[in-house]
Amino acid sequence: MNQTMKRKSSQSTVLRLFGQLKGQRVRLTVVALSIVIYIGLSIYNPMYSALVIDHLWQSIQAAWNSNTPFAISWSNMGRELTQLTIQYFLTWIFYYLQSYLMANVAESLNLELRNQIAHKLNRLPLRFFDQNKAGEILSRVTSDLDKIADVLQTGLLKLIVAIGTIIGSLIVMFYYSVPLTLIFLLFMFVSMIITRIVSKKNLQCAIQRQETIGELTGIVEEYYNGRNVIKAYNHEEESLEQVTAATEKNRAANQKADFLTNCVNPLIRLLTRLANVAIAIIAGKAMLEGSMSVGVVQAFFQYVNQTAEPLTEASFMINSLQSALASARRTFELLDDEEEIPDPLKPAVLERAKGNIAFHHVSFGYNPDRLLMKDISFEAKPGQKIAVVGSTGAGKTTLVNLLMRFYEVNKGSITIDGIHTAQMTRSGLRRNFGMVLQDTWLFSGTVAENIAYSKPDATREEIIEAAKAAKVDYFIRTMPQGYDTMLDNEAANLSAGQRQLITIARVFLCNPPVIILDEATSSVDTRTEVEIGKAMKKLMSGRTSFVIAHRLSTIRDADTILFMEQGNIIEQGSHKELLAKKGAYAALYYSQFE
Repeated sequence: MNQTMKRKSSQSTVLRLFGQLKGQRVRLTVVALSIVIYIGLSIYNPMYSALVIDHLWQSIQAAWNSNTPFAISWSNMGRELTQLTIQYFLTWIFYYLQSYLMANVAESLNLELRNQIAHKLNRLPLRFFDQNKAGEILSRVTSDLDKIADVLQTGLLKLIVAIGTIIGSLIVMFYYSVPLTLIFLLFMFVSMIITRIVSKKNLQCAIQRQETIGELTGIVEEYYNGRNVIKAYNHEEESLEQVTAATEKNRAANQKADFLTNCVNPLIRLLTRLANVAIAIIAGKAMLEGSMSVGVVQAFFQYVNQTAEPLTEASFMINSLQSALASARRTFELLDDEEEIPDPLKPAVLERAKGNIAFHHVSFGYNPDRLLMKDISFEAKPGQKIAVVGSTGAGKTTLVNLLMRFYEVNKGSITIDGIHTAQMTRSGLRRNFGMVLQDTWLFSGTVAENIAYSKPDATREEIIEAAKAAKVDYFIRTMPQGYDTMLDNEAANLSAGQRQLITIARVFLCNPPVIILDEATSSVDTRTEVEIGKAMKKLMSGRTSFVIAHRLSTIRDADTILFMEQGNIIEQGSHKELLAKKGAYAALYYSQFE
């Protein structure tokens, strides 16, 4: 990307970021007024202090010359000192007000972006999650947004105040002494050149830092979830090495970015001190010659510090803003990612399907240029049990994912009761399905709440009946608080089979017209599998069901068996029909029962 494109990208990111603040115009208006008043007071205070000090110096000299005691009264310096104190107090009040409101604005923006991302994640296709690690997505929702908020409530505010203070202070400094101001500007010009060079480098380092944070978070999250497998295969050292490598990569990126962010401040302060020395020598000479008063000289030094410090802060905050810009860019990249195809404006409504499901010449590929499935056609009549079998990676789960519209077909169509699934809303379609996956998922909550996930308004009696049907009621009652026992998000206090039984109970509870079982009994023992099989047979009675299974003994009673290989259905028919063909299904079946 050339420099022009980078600049345009940065400008569009900044404009879009500020576009997010349109709902906070009242707060921003008050912040702007506070900034204006604060800057005005910051510029006026040294000017007024020059008058006060000159008046004070003249009063001291007069008392010295007349050999009378010097005293401060309301008429003699009291009024002026009180006014100066009030001005400094008001300066503090408006600084506090702008800081408080800007923090409110920044955190409100953070909340708004988090909400947008939360809604965005619900609209993203599964392809997005297949291509991105969970840790990297989490880093965009947490680390990137926090950096944006931190810089907005500190960096941006200081930068605006710094610019206004610098401009106002320089005008007054030129009014007091053009030569002294030019000397100061010479040193500051060198500082600005240094800042510009460093800020360009810092943006690149900031982007690299956020990328390494996402990579590290992804690896840690992945290894945390697979910690048992890592231990089982004695891969602790290898996983530690990979985490260490990612950590080192992040450390190097952080070190470089932090160095560039912080190294410029001491250098600019050094140049400021040198400028102060040069100005002090010339200003002292001017005082001795009588061309500058004591009050004006001290006021000039106030302006020097008031201008030099914001310049130092500006250089620091420009670098910090580069980091926030990189984070904002990553955030907007996520918000701009391609979404699922929108639901139709006038969708077809299917309250409760009869269960007639058909694939019509369906083709699909995760990459449109490389199709996994080609010309898939079959029909499931109401109440039929359809078994999908084949080797790992044959496309069995992909088939039901297409049925649920987790992915969109490239060609052909899928209908349910004669209605094209693409003509329905996704939520309307999925209300007709109950699904039990091989990988169980339980959330932090009670056992009852986890079962009721498929029907939030279910009564306790309905939950218990579903648990009994799934053969899990007895186990639940042996837990410390029964159905009110709290589970963590990994349900570490349950076995894999118990977790799967609870997810099966969800399907019993919602009582769907179509059931999908993706290796639903893979984690239970043979005896429990037989019991669940009896309950499932009762549940599937009168309902269309799709069963993905590796153990062919569980699907011999299926009305239709689809045997898949490399994404295509190479055989379909009943168990007896496929055995009679003596093809791929028969070979697999007999291999399991030799």
